[in-house]
Amino acid sequence: MKALRYTAYGEHPVVEEIPEPVPGPGEVLVRVAGAALNPLDVKIGAGHVRDHFPITFPSVVGTDLAGTVERTGPGVTGLHPGDPVIGRTDPVAGGAVAGYAAVPVANLATAPASVPLHLAAALATAAATAWQAVAEVAGVKSGQTVLVHGGAGGVGGFAVQLARKAGARVITTVSPAGAGIATKLGAAQVIDYTTTDFRAEAGQVDVVIDPVGGDLEAASLDVLRPGGLLVSLNTPPDAGRAADRGVRAEFVFHRTDAGRLAKVAGEGLEIVVDRTVPLARAAEAYRHLAGGHAKGKVIVQP
Repeated sequence: MKALRYTAYGEHPVVEEIPEPVPGPGEVLVRVAGAALNPLDVKIGAGHVRDHFPITFPSVVGTDLAGTVERTGPGVTGLHPGDPVIGRTDPVAGGAVAGYAAVPVANLATAPASVPLHLAAALATAAATAWQAVAEVAGVKSGQTVLVHGGAGGVGGFAVQLARKAGARVITTVSPAGAGIATKLGAAQVIDYTTTDFRAEAGQVDVVIDPVGGDLEAASLDVLRPGGLLVSLNTPPDAGRAADRGVRAEFVFHRTDAGRLAKVAGEGLEIVVDRTVPLARAAEAYRHLAGGHAKGKVIVQP
């Protein structure tokens, strides 16, 4: 089968022919219909997160996939050949951007019928991370005002939708190219971060969802109401600095959870796709994502 593989830290991955994986105990062999690339894949390949996610070269890129069960390994029950599934592999193991992938059954959920199967791969990390931030950590509820940074991006776009579904008024920061996307997803107010300091227009909010980090973390504290919450998805925030301002700051470290993934799959979320490319052009898709200009998800189809 073909697969996109890392060959060394700091080098762009390449498409190669490799043997089809064999599912071990508790694993399922999935015939991949689509794999979604994530910023984490780029960080792993660059070696920026090697302390947390060390890989052994060569290593197949990607964690997020959707497809059909090809066969099951020893001890697997509840899934059968032909079942449509979505799932996420361990970041160290990778394996998603390939014709087939061996995935622990505990990391799989039934794919939603509301979207084409190959696009459902987009839900595995981005939508599940947004769910963790909006529903589990922030507990967003009706009547609140939520600011989502990067509301046209992979995680941000799902966070806008989930906060809106919870009944919140959603404000988001985007570039001009993402304004229409964010509005379509349910943002009531869109702020162009390339020309405007969001603090001048956002007013006071109850929750900030921040997938970006950096200088945005400190600036976001300025718009939180007393007792408000900053949820950081990039790096652990400065909780002490937040406490000094009378607000809270928490970090979301996403972990695969089949139960959470099943909930996300049932939400009927709209998937914003930047581009879909064949596996033969997966290296090109990886370079596009690494350039930081993707609006929505980058999907690879074997």
